Amino acid sequence: GDFSGQLLAYLSLGPIFIIVGFVTLIIFKRELHTISFLGGLVFNEGVNWLIKNVIREPRPCEEAHSTVTTKYGMPSSHSQFMWFFSVYSFLFLYLRMHQTNNARFLDLLWRHVLSICLVTVALLVSYSRVYLLYHTWSQVLYGGVAGSIMAIAWFAFTQEILTPLFPRIAAWPISEFFLIRDTSLIPNILWFEYTVTRAEARNRQRKLGTKLQ
Repeated sequence: GDFSGQLLAYLSLGPIFIIVGFVTLIIFKRELHTISFLGGLVFNEGVNWLIKNVIREPRPCEEAHSTVTTKYGMPSSHSQFMWFFSVYSFLFLYLRMHQTNNARFLDLLWRHVLSICLVTVALLVSYSRVYLLYHTWSQVLYGGVAGSIMAIAWFAFTQEILTPLFPRIAAWPISEFFLIRDTSLIPNILWFEYTVTRAEARNRQRKLGTKLQ
């Protein structure tokens, strides 16, 4: 009968939905930066597991959750995951993606709105871990700090180390076979795909109209 608890329980499934979304996006887009983003999330989970098994701080109510895969709770993996995702997305929106058309106001507006939504979801998921008695406030706080630091470090690593290598990786035979592509030189892939698709559709429409005449 606890509606708030049920809602927060569903929100705590956010990491699962994000992973499924990434796998789906990679299958259909096959873009190297997206693959790197997912690699960062996986690496972040590995770091969380390592920290937990070094600190070995128990959860607040171990007996209340028999299905939990690990008895250690410092730091919260949900909090670390969500803050990694949110901070990395924030950096990507403001430092990697640049608008190429004249809609400057709308461009900034949707970035601000999306950033607020990302932070809100991260806060709610973090809070849900305390509300549902999976973690203490300190475990959630340190998880958020660890995830944020990991996101900044991985973004810098991707931009400075991996991105210059992406053209070479995309040219590998195996990358060409799986249609893996590099879009790092395109400032806004959404705008680019929209304009290219619209131009190609118009071109094909003109060709079709010529054939029918």
